[in-house]
Amino acid sequence: MGAEHCIAVLYTNCNVSVRSFAFKLLICALCLNAPVTKETLAQAPLLTVPVAEYLWERRRVSHRGRSHSEILHKQMAERRLLVLFGSQTGTAQDTAERIGREAKRRHFRCRVEALDSYRVAQLIQELLVVFVCATTGQGDPPDNMKNFWRFIFRKNLPPASLCQMDYAVLGLGDSSYPKFNFVAKKLHKRLQQLGASPILPVALGDDQHDLGLDAVVDPWLLDLWGRILPLYPLPPGLGIIGPDVLLPSKFTLHFLEEHSSGCDGGQSRQEAARQAPSELRPFAAQMVSNQRVTAESHFQDVRLIEFDVTGSGIEYQAGDVLMVQPRNAPEDVQQFCQLLRLDPERCFVLKPSEPGTPLPAHLPQPCTIQHLVACYLDISCVPRRSFFELLSWFSPNELEREKLQEFSSAQGQEELCSYCSRPRRTTLEVLCDFPHTACAVPVDYLLDIIPRIQPRAFSIASSMLALPNRLQILLAVVQYKTRLSKPRRGLCSTWLASLNPQQGDVRVPLWVKRGGMKFPAEPDTPIIMIGPGTGVAPFRAAIQERVAHGRKGNYLFFGCRQKSKDFYCRAEWQELVKSGHLTLFTAFSRDQEEKIYVQHRIRENKGLVWDLLSRGNAHIYLAGNAKQMPAAVAEALKSMFQLEGDLSPSEAEEYLTALERSHRFQMETWS
Repeated sequence: MGAEHCIAVLYTNCNVSVRSFAFKLLICALCLNAPVTKETLAQAPLLTVPVAEYLWERRRVSHRGRSHSEILHKQMAERRLLVLFGSQTGTAQDTAERIGREAKRRHFRCRVEALDSYRVAQLIQELLVVFVCATTGQGDPPDNMKNFWRFIFRKNLPPASLCQMDYAVLGLGDSSYPKFNFVAKKLHKRLQQLGASPILPVALGDDQHDLGLDAVVDPWLLDLWGRILPLYPLPPGLGIIGPDVLLPSKFTLHFLEEHSSGCDGGQSRQEAARQAPSELRPFAAQMVSNQRVTAESHFQDVRLIEFDVTGSGIEYQAGDVLMVQPRNAPEDVQQFCQLLRLDPERCFVLKPSEPGTPLPAHLPQPCTIQHLVACYLDISCVPRRSFFELLSWFSPNELEREKLQEFSSAQGQEELCSYCSRPRRTTLEVLCDFPHTACAVPVDYLLDIIPRIQPRAFSIASSMLALPNRLQILLAVVQYKTRLSKPRRGLCSTWLASLNPQQGDVRVPLWVKRGGMKFPAEPDTPIIMIGPGTGVAPFRAAIQERVAHGRKGNYLFFGCRQKSKDFYCRAEWQELVKSGHLTLFTAFSRDQEEKIYVQHRIRENKGLVWDLLSRGNAHIYLAGNAKQMPAAVAEALKSMFQLEGDLSPSEAEEYLTALERSHRFQMETWS
């Protein structure tokens, strides 16, 4: 067995530090002109792809008179880092881009991509990868990593598939949810099963920490570079680019001579209709109605909104989700352009600063400043730490610059939290507080400083069988108070609520994605639905669908504050009860002195519920706010199992787990 084969086996079967040493041994052996034969390579089945390619490259080019030092220089120049993220709200993407910036300061060739945008088949060729993953719902992966998630857990993947990869996993989660950082933990374990070597233990950021996610991210990043740089030393003569040097922007805006008349062009409605609507190609659906379904005196404004999707090609079923791409309010767009001294009518094309950087898929080319600000830049989001770090570079005012630098420092995170995160101060409001800086921001850095507006998800509240070519959602308009004088408002819900289809043709960009809830296909299977508040939306769709098929056995536990103020779809439920298609249990928490919630109604009707589960093979569904309600309902169910099924506490826990595993207990919750 040749020396190169021994070194290759050592490389692929040992930990990171030994592998680094083995790789250097291999390079030295080749520089000393050790023989490389076809037989040698054939004896090394565990030889990593990049090293094997190097060996063959050396063998092939040696006949052309190229020196070994040329190949060595090429190989050592491959200081590549891949940063892959799964992000639902943009936080994981922001952290991934921060890692990318730090990598560039250390002279790595670094790519930052969403997991589903990356060609996953190439993963076997990657040597160094950092994964940044959020967890959504009840331990689900974010939308932009679901395809990757399905692939990486395929049972036919060989156990040594990723044996050449060094990796690190950073999870971003919220410990108030039951499956805290579930995706990061599971991914870390799976990568090890496939032979990859962790550089660090999995890191679990917690949004509940007083300092937020940075309490974990900051020290983890220091450890990360402390592990990576010994494996991939800086090139000779180069040092880490210090924080006093501004990195180039990702894109440059090249302004055109013409104004907005020729810009923001896209597909016509007829062209778009020939393709299935998606995030990249949303359908401009006409809003047909926008009806308030809570009393005017009620504190919460809830709307039943209906869209006409005729000609869109959209098909959906109960449990599916409507995605809406919101827009900034016109007055906010105008204020932003005035603050930054931007001409909204100017037209530009984007060009990447580095070759190979993909352009933002959601921006038309060419584009106007008006469209960029109204439809792309999330000026209403609460800015993250990276926003203040980049903004400080452009401040001509000493006081403003010092404050921005403080907010972006590790020591200033408590003050930043007090200024920004707790009161939910928006990006636009921060720019108003730093006027000298705002007007000095170079336009090329807008896409680095401000993230893209993320689409919003809403459970579909109707069935195509009941309403052909129509789609309805139940929307709670988000509005709340903080210590700031101006109420906080949700971007998408406020925008949708402001639209009045009676005043003209109102269009909303939307598409449908498959939901996590699956309702039984068997006609005789009863379903128990627990949906307080707007959590009732997917169950309205399911009931409409089942009634259209003539199915009974529909049991709904609905909860709200007051029967007279927020009993959504009251008349519809009452008609279904009369016709025998629905059994309804209501909990009006504020209509009596002692608060009553859906979990209390479950306990009161434990005999019926247990009988449906144990004898009728019923399925249970739960939807609504993720904070306290799911845990309270789960406790009510386990109590019922013990009392009616004569199970011990541990057996009741296992029974509920078994229902989840068999998909007879499904949840869809949101914060």
